[in-house]
Amino acid sequence: MSVKVEQLEEKNMIKLTIEVPAEKFDAAIQKAYNHDKNRFNIPGFRKGKAPLQMFEKMYGLGMFYDAAANTVINESYPDAVKESKEEIVSNPKIDVVQIEKGKDFIYTAEVATKPEITLGEYKGLEIKKPDTEVTDEDINKELENARNRAARKVEVTDRPVKDGDETVIDFKGFVDGKPFEGGEGEDYPLTIGSHQFIEGFEEQLIGKNLNEKNEINVTFPKEYHVADLAGKPATFEVTVKKITEKQLPELNDEFADNVSDFSTLEEYKADLKKKIGERKEREAKTQTENEAVDKAIENASIELPKAMVDTEARGIVDEYAQRLRSQGLNLADYMKYTGQTMDKLLEQVTPDAEKRIKTRLVLEKVAEAENIQVSDEDYNSQIEKMAADYNTDAEKFKKFIDESQETQIKEDMKVQKAIDLLVDQAKLV
Repeated sequence: MSVKVEQLEEKNMIKLTIEVPAEKFDAAIQKAYNHDKNRFNIPGFRKGKAPLQMFEKMYGLGMFYDAAANTVINESYPDAVKESKEEIVSNPKIDVVQIEKGKDFIYTAEVATKPEITLGEYKGLEIKKPDTEVTDEDINKELENARNRAARKVEVTDRPVKDGDETVIDFKGFVDGKPFEGGEGEDYPLTIGSHQFIEGFEEQLIGKNLNEKNEINVTFPKEYHVADLAGKPATFEVTVKKITEKQLPELNDEFADNVSDFSTLEEYKADLKKKIGERKEREAKTQTENEAVDKAIENASIELPKAMVDTEARGIVDEYAQRLRSQGLNLADYMKYTGQTMDKLLEQVTPDAEKRIKTRLVLEKVAEAENIQVSDEDYNSQIEKMAADYNTDAEKFKKFIDESQETQIKEDMKVQKAIDLLVDQAKLV
């Protein structure tokens, strides 16, 4: 195999021209034929027993070229990248130049290479000091949350609907005087103030009595996911069939004993104060790190190749698709329901893709500039933490880590050390 590298006009874009020996392409054709040969009837041979040469004489080999090309590209491209000695940061754009049995298989791959980064000021950055003080308001908010979790639900029959009630309703919607698909429901649970329905719907139910038919007038949002309804006024006939309210427990020692490991309210409040303080410290650390990194990025000079950003954006969409699958959904159904397209989705995540790339590049450059290293002790400590997350022994965990994974772990550790350096050198104001 031979690899030729050519710089393209666009900065940080190159074209690899890759030549694969004819015998490898011919072997891939044979492999493709072997995979499908049971589908063909060749006179004089039992099904699937005719040699490739007989098939070639009768039909030619063109129908196997695509499969053979895919095999050769998948097998040769990783080695071609290594041979090029280029730091490639995007998926390749592949074009086949020559494809014919008995001849070298030639294809090109246009790819982005890692861009140069010019660091600006990254030491002594001025960062707003986070507020970590725990106030009475913070504690009271946690207490209210605990009261709401411990609240009893009681059915109400002697008053109209008020904000915060849990209701059960029947409804039927009309646009231009006609019912519309999805606009009708029976025994539908709705919490007033949850903003589950169109803006204005729930508010108009406040003050309505049980078992009375009411008319609710709303307007669908202009960006509503059903195009036929977007921006249109609608009328709903709504009957409130059930009202349930929360009855909150009193704040006293009995309450503390029921919802916590403490027998008095004062002990419970002291524990809440401690936990809120720990949470605020964690949030402050994250906020400080993010602000330091953002300022370092802002001060740096970076020009990202579009192919690199496109690859990262595709990765973000793939991550989202994986999260959907874990919830029993798929991306195609999600896009259909929300009126999205793949192009729109990629456009939406592009700013996040750019931020991810810039963050990584700047922190890697800081690590390089400061000669940040990862010692064996640092690495082993990290492996112990990772092994603990998987409830396994560190030495056993190491056996599952190959060379490339070890390199990635160490690079990630360097990046974290670079973040720590930015924060340590920052001025909190």
